[in-house]
Amino acid sequence: MNEKKTGPRSVVLLSDGIRGHNHQSLGIAQWLERLCGASIHEIEVPRFSGLRRFCLLKLKARHLDKASPEEARRWLQAAGFGASAHTNPLPDGADTLFISTGSSAAPFCLALSRAAGGRCATVMTPSVLGTRPFDFAIIPEHDHPVPADNLLTTLGAPNHIYRPNLQSAAEELFAPLQSLPSKVVALLLGGGDANYELTPSWVHDVLLPLRAAAEHQGAALLVTTSRRTGRAADEAVKSALEGSSSLRYLLLASQSPENPIPAMLGAATHLLVTEDSVSMVSEAATAGFRVGLLRVGRKRNPLTKLRKRLGGGTARFDALFEAMAGRGLLEDLGTSPDFEAFLAPAERQGSMDVPFNEAKRAAEWILSRWDSHSDGENKA
Repeated sequence: MNEKKTGPRSVVLLSDGIRGHNHQSLGIAQWLERLCGASIHEIEVPRFSGLRRFCLLKLKARHLDKASPEEARRWLQAAGFGASAHTNPLPDGADTLFISTGSSAAPFCLALSRAAGGRCATVMTPSVLGTRPFDFAIIPEHDHPVPADNLLTTLGAPNHIYRPNLQSAAEELFAPLQSLPSKVVALLLGGGDANYELTPSWVHDVLLPLRAAAEHQGAALLVTTSRRTGRAADEAVKSALEGSSSLRYLLLASQSPENPIPAMLGAATHLLVTEDSVSMVSEAATAGFRVGLLRVGRKRNPLTKLRKRLGGGTARFDALFEAMAGRGLLEDLGTSPDFEAFLAPAERQGSMDVPFNEAKRAAEWILSRWDSHSDGENKA
């Protein structure tokens, strides 16, 4: 990694304020920094709701594909984005890569690349715009994208996990604790969304047996929830684990914005993640674990049934997890996990000869194509 590759001098991350999205863009940007020496700048985009969101991000953004630099600047101005409002001046020219994850930040990513003469990358498929206008599109396999010259498919989500830094993160966060035992179980809990639900009753049904197994085997529990977990489930987590000799760390997302996951990955020997979070499953796999997948409740209504019948919703995530299991990255623990069996080995590390790292693979793919792209070229 001493010899730097040809690539962007600057990478500008367009953030929509969603931590999971930001971690995907950041992971790729940080690998570009390591591989070609690019500097990283992060800018939060304006956020809209209701009719204004629909008009700007859906209707007017459709024309950004063919926009001239001046038209792109006018769209940015109409969207309330002014370069003068940012502390750091925006990089200019073809040596800049703008990158975004998700639909809300994608129009800004495309408009800025048009206005500045740079290149643009989208992670995930943005609604309305699609992937075609972008120089680079990094899309998960479970979205079943149509193959294209500007598109790379990933298994799971790229992320910012960098294995050499995990141990120091663990030492820093857990220094106040007494020395941890030989077995350390990190539990990453997600929450409800369009497909899944994580209820207080599920929490008690799953966490009480986990608590008993950890206490029986003398393992430490490090636990965190996500913003989607919700206060009711957060309180259930606290109730289920309170007073346990195994519980050494608990961070409830409803009470703290901190992100302890890198430190937890650095300290753990065993990893458990709920199925609703592809991002957290991917982060744990990138850290080198054979992840224990916890099944949660599934929403059942006409819309979810239709999505599943068409190969979407939970069906596409099941296909993803099956693919990850086939590569030794994941173990599906089913609806009634046998925690005693899962915790029995000294550790649960992945068996792959080549480390799983989709952010690095995406960065290498961008660099392999960098010289072949002309400035501002649209991809068909």
